[in-house]
Amino acid sequence: MTYNYQEDPTGTIKADGVSQHFDRGAEIAGDWWRLFNCPKLDGVVRETVANNPTLQAAQASLRQSQDNLRAGYGIFFPQISAGFQPTRQQFSAARFGQNSSNSIFSLYTLSTTATYVLDVFGGERRTVESLGAQVDVQYYDAEGTYLSLSGNVVNTIVAEAAYEAEIDATEQIIGFLKEQTRITGAQAEAGVVPYSNLLSIQSELATTQATLPPLRQELAHTRHLLATLVGEPTGDWAPPRVAFSELTLPDELPVSLPSNLVRQRPDILVAEAQLHVASAQIGVATAALFPSFSLNANYGLNSTSLSTLFGSSAAFWTLGASLATPVIQGPTLWYQRKAAIDAYDQALANYRQTVLAAFAQVADALDALQHDAETLKAQSQALSTAGEALRLIEANYQAGTVNYLQVLIADYQFQQAQIGYIQAMGQRFQDTAALFVALGGGWWKTNAIASTRS
Repeated sequence: MTYNYQEDPTGTIKADGVSQHFDRGAEIAGDWWRLFNCPKLDGVVRETVANNPTLQAAQASLRQSQDNLRAGYGIFFPQISAGFQPTRQQFSAARFGQNSSNSIFSLYTLSTTATYVLDVFGGERRTVESLGAQVDVQYYDAEGTYLSLSGNVVNTIVAEAAYEAEIDATEQIIGFLKEQTRITGAQAEAGVVPYSNLLSIQSELATTQATLPPLRQELAHTRHLLATLVGEPTGDWAPPRVAFSELTLPDELPVSLPSNLVRQRPDILVAEAQLHVASAQIGVATAALFPSFSLNANYGLNSTSLSTLFGSSAAFWTLGASLATPVIQGPTLWYQRKAAIDAYDQALANYRQTVLAAFAQVADALDALQHDAETLKAQSQALSTAGEALRLIEANYQAGTVNYLQVLIADYQFQQAQIGYIQAMGQRFQDTAALFVALGGGWWKTNAIASTRS
């Protein structure tokens, strides 16, 4: 079985000196982000796992479901209660057809009751089974939160590096355009070039300057997002400045077999656990159609005086069984079971859709990495060509064969090519992280959530 309609790719073309290879069936590292060889990135991921409120909420939900399961197990043990009831009463003989005078007395009752449910038709077992499946839902949901957070941190760090580099390149372009504007203005005043040339350059300068504030806004938004992921107020946490030179693109990428993916993706495992919950609820609804049985025992002491409360004559007890069965419930219980079956069908469809979406996400990531390499190769060639053109024009300028305006134009083209190269490189890093996330990220090899599961 493959992720793509045709055979899955084995790797990408070589771009920017790196060719990524897809190792089918290889294991995924639990700390996959370390493959980028960036200590600053490692530190942010660790801080995020330790402090992120969303992850903490997921862990609290897991603990809640575990405690609900422990409480549910109590149904398999006898339910014992005890009570002490002192009362002051007035006895009326007339209620019993007697003419004697009324009497006032105290009555002290000490009793204990034990009840044990006989789970003949398995309703209680299926209820506890449902609670156990709910634990699985919360556990895999917490693991999915952990996986998403690690992926978001990597993407945000890469985006921050890309925006920083784009801003630097854009500022250099603006500087070149300002110098070009100054030279063209002088030439227009001298009548060497038409005034329309100056207007064209001024328009290009204004257009380029207009791109700078959105880039700075995106950079600020990225840093605010990173602080939020780490679980710190945006005003109290300084994000690390990471340059592309500090990131290493992984060249060996594991690709899990489709048969293994369904046991690795937290969202698939959540859907499977929800399917288990729905299955157990069918059993609960089915058991409700049949009688319920329980054993009951009661032992107590009562006396009109505390001094004689523990005497043998004060003791009383009962022992018996009870049966309760639905007699006339209308269609309620029958259609409650039908509703449980419908819920199971819904959970099954959701499970299938989750699996299909997971396969498509892996296929998308594999295709994206191939296209990223092609794009980066083209952008790298464009950057190299623009750089070579710039060097030739600078040499000609020093030889006096071209004017300085042509040098500025070549500089501008070089910076534009550099921006395209930066964007392509950032996309390749992010799609590499997306592949790790799509494959499940190796969460089963970490103790981030497992330490809270019992």
